[in-house]
Amino acid sequence: MEINWLVQIIAALIPMLVGFIWYNPKVFGNAWMKATGLTEERLKTGNMPLIFGLSFVLAIVLSFTYKVLGDHHASFQAFFRPVAEHGLGVDDSTPFGMELKSLIDGYGARFHSWSHGLAHSLIISILVLLPVMGTGALFERKSFTYFLLNWGYWVVTIALMYMVLAHFG
Repeated sequence: MEINWLVQIIAALIPMLVGFIWYNPKVFGNAWMKATGLTEERLKTGNMPLIFGLSFVLAIVLSFTYKVLGDHHASFQAFFRPVAEHGLGVDDSTPFGMELKSLIDGYGARFHSWSHGLAHSLIISILVLLPVMGTGALFERKSFTYFLLNWGYWVVTIALMYMVLAHFG
């Protein structure tokens, strides 16, 4: 799997950029503080370098989910890996291998787009994030506002991340 580290790092910065805007008091910050029960004084008590550092590491991990869940071209490269490496062992120097590689490369080129990243982000947001975050909010007895603010942040964040990763990755 080929990794464009610059694109991965840029994508990992997106949650911080979106969070800076989303949780700003002039946007949703005040509503979020009310929904979480946090105060400005309480927010100032955190170890911000640690919080931002770990958040960035987790965002890098999150940025790799596109390669696994949305980048079909990368997934199809398994055809050409040896069986011992969990591949199918197709030799791309044979006529069949060359034809298959040509088809896969053409397919992959069609799906390196903003819209493909957006489509996968919406699927994940609805089929994974919605039930996971919704269930957590229900058992934590959090308000619907709390759930919508946090889920909405992740829908927008993952959409932007996947769009960048799909188009440039």
